[in-house]
Amino acid sequence: MGVELETIIPLTMAKLKFGLGATEELGYELKILGAKKVLLVTDRRLREHGLVDRVKGIIEREKIALAIFDAVRCEPTDRSMLQAIRKVAGMEFDAIVALGGGSTLDTAKAVNLYSTWPADLLEYVNAPIGKGKPVPGPLKPLVALPTTSGSGSETTTVIVMDFLDLHLKTGISHQHIRPTVALVDPLNSLSAPPTVTAGTGLDVLTHAAESFTIKPFDVRPKPKDPSLRPPYIGANPIADLWSEKAIEWVGKYLRRAYYNGTDVEAKSHMAMAATFAGIGFGNAGVHIPHALAYPIAGMVKKWIPPGYDTKEPMVPHGLSVALTAAANFRFTAPSNPGRHARIASLLGVNTAGLTEMEAAKRLPDAFIGLMRDIDAPNGLSAIGYSDADIPALVEGGLKQQRLLVGSPRPVTKADLTRIVEESMRLW
Repeated sequence: MGVELETIIPLTMAKLKFGLGATEELGYELKILGAKKVLLVTDRRLREHGLVDRVKGIIEREKIALAIFDAVRCEPTDRSMLQAIRKVAGMEFDAIVALGGGSTLDTAKAVNLYSTWPADLLEYVNAPIGKGKPVPGPLKPLVALPTTSGSGSETTTVIVMDFLDLHLKTGISHQHIRPTVALVDPLNSLSAPPTVTAGTGLDVLTHAAESFTIKPFDVRPKPKDPSLRPPYIGANPIADLWSEKAIEWVGKYLRRAYYNGTDVEAKSHMAMAATFAGIGFGNAGVHIPHALAYPIAGMVKKWIPPGYDTKEPMVPHGLSVALTAAANFRFTAPSNPGRHARIASLLGVNTAGLTEMEAAKRLPDAFIGLMRDIDAPNGLSAIGYSDADIPALVEGGLKQQRLLVGSPRPVTKADLTRIVEESMRLW
């Protein structure tokens, strides 16, 4: 008797409110959640732009007690997560508000998880780095207010962190981690520096493109019990709708948002693209670029990204996934030329008169063209890596088997090596 294949597409979403001024409805959302004592998780930089005071005022107008944690680290590490968890351990709160980018939202998720279900940090972290234990039950209500347009963390079940001693990134994934409410207000993203807009926009694009090209849901084994179904189920018609629209908007609006931070139309579409991509990849999953992104971020030596609030070497997540995307899609194109051709078309490539395979082969160049236009670094070598680092980067990627199993084309160590080699310099 053969393996029974998956036939079911689940879709679980947070409550979502999108639009200019959505932040003003925070008090209402907290009130209907029954919140009496709120923990606001944010970062200090946002105080300079008045966002923290604005949110603080909205919460306090509802006569809700408020505590603030504002020591979020850009691109969280295992150490920064532990510091945050320990810092709030003595605080009393019945709901959390997360105001910031993906780093802040992920930190708020971790604080929520470990304050509700205390455990050693590695208890819930994905195997083989951690124990991979499932989250025991529901968490406290979490309202997410993103201030960047990238990770889509306001809609996802994922927490990502950098394990410093291991020189790689991994995280935690479980349905209970998803925020309760997402208030996506494009006005909150107007203060983001251009390089942050660029990096987070590449995050949106790569998320959506990976989820659109990942191994389909119906070629995977059906779980023996619904509780064992993974959050990432593979490409499916529902996730495709969200991912395609996100790709289209990135192709149309990212350049504008990068060059004019006050372009409300462009920033609005990028905010919506991030949320859509989060719903798409949060359902379908990601594959090779994300697997390689974790060692790329974890092994960084001296490169400090311009425009980011950090003095330490760091590779922003969106950049770490995008740097190998072109080589990845060159490798995966034969697995489903039609899907790769569709992405190329959504990014503005004129595919008229081309076969599907010919159009699919245009996708890497479309990706690279966009990266050049928004002044992204020219490959891994531009952020400090050399050919001597390739074996370690490949080994780090191979450790992310939970992601590599989603590759639409079987991927070997030699394949990953070639992808990294081709990503050392993009143009």
